[in-house]
Formats: sequence, structure tokens, C-alpha cells
Amino acid sequence: MFISSAIAQTAPAAAAGGDMQSSLMSMLPLVLMFVVLYFVMIRPQMKKAKEHKSMIEALARGDEVATAGGILGKVTKLGEGFIDLEVANGVEVHLQRSAVVQVLPKGTIK
Repeated sequence: MFISSAIAQTAPAAAAGGDMQSSLMSMLPLVLMFVVLYFVMIRPQMKKAKEHKSMIEALARGDEVATAGGILGKVTKLGEGFIDLEVANGVEVHLQRSAVVQVLPKGTIK
């Protein structure tokens, strides 16, 4: 009973161009938010990830590195996804390459 009368009611027809223009104007703030979000957050994060990937690929034996856990060491072996770090004389640690966060200048570790 109520459903049929609700379906039968129609909204008055809007002006031909006014409805389209108002819907575009209501979407403008949302589009602007996504553009700002891209340039402020997403793009810098992608750039940082790209730099980290190139740094990990450029690792070589003898490089002195710092890991995400705060371990400092010298790279002794390089594998496909893993590296071995010498953290003290005769002490080596097997780590994932992605754990390296910084390559230190030569001579930093004594």
C-alpha cells in the first residue's frame, strides 16, 4: 500500500544543465583531497621505497651498514635475499637484505 504510492511519486524534473554542474561541483572537494593526498603522502613514500630498493641492490662485500634493529656490521656475504654481517671478530649474523636501512661511510665501524 505505501510502497506503490512511494514508487508512483516522482521528483520534479531539474534544469537540463544545472543538475550536472552541481554534481561536478560537489565532487570537486573529494577530487582535490585525493590530489593533495597523492602529492603529500603517496608520491614521497614511493620515492623513498625506490631509493631503499636501489640501495639494497647496490650492497657489496665490505660495506658497513646499519639494520632496522640497530645492529651495525660489515657485509661479508651476499645472497639473493639475505646477507651476512660481521658484528664482531668471528661473529656473523644472517639477515634479510630488506633489514638494512642505511649504508654507513667507510671506517665508521672500528
